Amino acid sequence: MANAEQLALQKRGVAEWNKWRRENPTIEIDLSNADLVGAHLLNANLFGANLVGANLEDANLIGAYLIGANLEDANLRNANFRDAYLSDANLERANLEDANLSNANLSNANLRNANFRDAYLSDAKLSNANLIDANLSNANLDGADLTNAVIGYTSFGDVDLSVAKGLESVRHAIPSSIGIDTIYKSKGNIPEIFLRGCGVPDTFITFARSLVGTAGEYYSCFMSYSSQDDDFAKRLYADLQSKGVRCWFAPEDLKTGDKFRGEIDRAIQYHDKLLLVLSASSIDSAWVETEVESAFERERKQSKTVLFPVRLDDAVMQTSEAWAANIRRTRHIGDMTNWKKHDDYQNAFERLLRDLKAASG
Repeated sequence: MANAEQLALQKRGVAEWNKWRRENPTIEIDLSNADLVGAHLLNANLFGANLVGANLEDANLIGAYLIGANLEDANLRNANFRDAYLSDANLERANLEDANLSNANLSNANLRNANFRDAYLSDAKLSNANLIDANLSNANLDGADLTNAVIGYTSFGDVDLSVAKGLESVRHAIPSSIGIDTIYKSKGNIPEIFLRGCGVPDTFITFARSLVGTAGEYYSCFMSYSSQDDDFAKRLYADLQSKGVRCWFAPEDLKTGDKFRGEIDRAIQYHDKLLLVLSASSIDSAWVETEVESAFERERKQSKTVLFPVRLDDAVMQTSEAWAANIRRTRHIGDMTNWKKHDDYQNAFERLLRDLKAASG
């Protein structure tokens, strides 16, 4: 139970409280189970209060004004901070296990090494907060706003990240931990930029939705093209990405030191379709021919269509190259010959998007 003398002292105001703390640094603060609902703290004006190491377990702090307060190493387990104001507060290494922080304002707060296991953070404001080394395992993040929050070595085990806000803007100081249980609980619906920042490999990101039975709206693509058609390839890649089509593009996805052939073979296997850009240049490319043969081999083994061709000129309609002629005879080839004309390109691109709809088979 709360210490009656300390409970009375905190109601006198932050200046007197902090003065007493400075004069009695070794006295343990026990405000556990205390009823400190907002009216008390508002009247006491505990802005910037020194609550280092305080025991506030099971305390009622609904609507509390603790802006800028120092709660470092505090025991806040099972405390009720609903609607509380904790912006700019220091909660480093604080234990907030099972705490209710719904709709609490924790913006700009220092939450390093804080324990939020099983905490309720529904609609909490965590923008610009420092969450490095924090434990958010099994926390409720429904509507929690993490815009521009900083994370690193942060634990996201068994948590639904699909309901959190601002994950695209989270700043990654170092990689974090994303559990398989989190992928399932989030139904794979986690921004790719967030997953990459956490250190999740691209190959796993590719299959994250399919692992939980929620494949993306579009098939993922590996782009095969000649470097002579780089301008078109860059434009198409950017437009596909903007529409949410996961696309592998060598200049973007090959890392320094990668062995081209092995990395490209893996990329072809990991993506649903090989998006083949046919032109006079690509038909003359031994590299493109090898990529197409890899796609043909995958089709034979898996008994499904992998090759997805579009053309930039009429070369494929006239060629005697066996592999390209085979495509002409057996496949529908999307026509993007007028790609330099804005309206024609947009019409062809919309057709391409429709054809890449995963539901279309």
